[in-house]
Amino acid sequence: MVEAVLDDFRTAPISAREKAMFAFLEKMNRESSRLEKEDVQAVVAAGWTEEAVYDAITVCSLFNFYNKWIDATGVSDMPAAAYEASGQRLAAFGYVPQPPPAG
Repeated sequence: MVEAVLDDFRTAPISAREKAMFAFLEKMNRESSRLEKEDVQAVVAAGWTEEAVYDAITVCSLFNFYNKWIDATGVSDMPAAAYEASGQRLAAFGYVPQPPPAG
């Protein structure tokens, strides 16, 4: 499913609600200065809360920043094994940091 979304979210086997969010984020990435109130209203009408739209804007913006910072500073990408380990950690624990071991 991820490959289908990356290929074209419009034809991917995802809900209309998810397609609305991806359409909004696509416009945000391509022409953020042209976003209007109606763009947010369309995502909310598709079933998202304004808070969810705000969160999506924030996450998308941060990843745009990180990618540009990495490109400009020449920081190298992580090896595939590090992405795998990170994915497993996130799947198990989410983004909340684990408390330090006792003792």
